[in-house]
Amino acid sequence: MTLPVLTADIVPFALSRGTPTKVDLPIEPAFVVGQRIRTKTIQPLGHTRLVRYARGREGVIAADLGVFTLPDTMAHGDIQSPQHVYSVSFTAQELWGPNADPLNTLRLGLWEEYLEPIEGAA
Repeated sequence: MTLPVLTADIVPFALSRGTPTKVDLPIEPAFVVGQRIRTKTIQPLGHTRLVRYARGREGVIAADLGVFTLPDTMAHGDIQSPQHVYSVSFTAQELWGPNADPLNTLRLGLWEEYLEPIEGAA
């Protein structure tokens, strides 16, 4: 299956109509719901959907949202990288420190490439 590459000439059309990035490919997920993960600490030169405040933080896989193309590579027209996207739950204290409300959490939709398993975590 060939996936579309986002090129400059089709950006106006894609933005005006919306272009789905979910793909129907039989890719095995690397993570399961309930698994503890850590986001990678990356400093890319170009586009990434991994926000800085969540880099290097621990969270829990809350849901597998399916397979989508990775916008980091699609934005540059480099390679098509379909992979699972997960809803990852973080405590507010994990993201913003001990003074954050311990009852608050935040969920982020994160591509598999941004995540790594926490060794020995259940």
